[in-house]
Amino acid sequence: MAFYSLKIEIIGIFFIIGTLFLLYCIQHYRKNNFFLKSNVASLDAQKKDLENQLTNLSTSSQQRESQLHKNISTLQYSLREEQEAIKLRDKDLKLRETQLQTNLSETQKNLEEETQSRKKVLSQKKSSEVRLGHIAETLAPFLDQFDFDPENCTFLGKPIDYISFDDDAVTLIEIKSGKSQLNSKQRHIRDLVKNNQVNWKEIRIQ
Repeated sequence: MAFYSLKIEIIGIFFIIGTLFLLYCIQHYRKNNFFLKSNVASLDAQKKDLENQLTNLSTSSQQRESQLHKNISTLQYSLREEQEAIKLRDKDLKLRETQLQTNLSETQKNLEEETQSRKKVLSQKKSSEVRLGHIAETLAPFLDQFDFDPENCTFLGKPIDYISFDDDAVTLIEIKSGKSQLNSKQRHIRDLVKNNQVNWKEIRIQ
């Protein structure tokens, strides 16, 4: 009887120990399950946060891509406008260059014509002055400005127009009209006379 009672006590002790172990396992399982649920919740939160970040990144990337497309379109439009403006300016410059070349050609032609006309006028003027000079030289002895007796004057023509043989002097006379000047040969003769470098030479021929 005592052995049976001891056996029951041992079984009761094992039952209590088993029950306590079972309670410990259940509590440990619940604790682990709580931690697992907490980790799952944390992972879900992280997953949602990552999804939000990916969504934000995708939205931001799309916005930046859209802005870049707009900027590229704006730059392309500005470039086309600038190219058109450059073409118009180039066309205008070529037109102006053509006009300037035409005006230059016309000006050069007019200048050549004017130059030829002036040369012709100067030539005619010089010719007229020469003729007037000859006429003046011929008529000089009969003019009031001529201070010598025409009968005592001899016409030479070159290099001096007249030489006058008066009773008191022999005079070389050069007739000039308008603004005409003595040439170098005539100035030299004038200087010789003024310096008394006038000689007499008698040549006899047998």
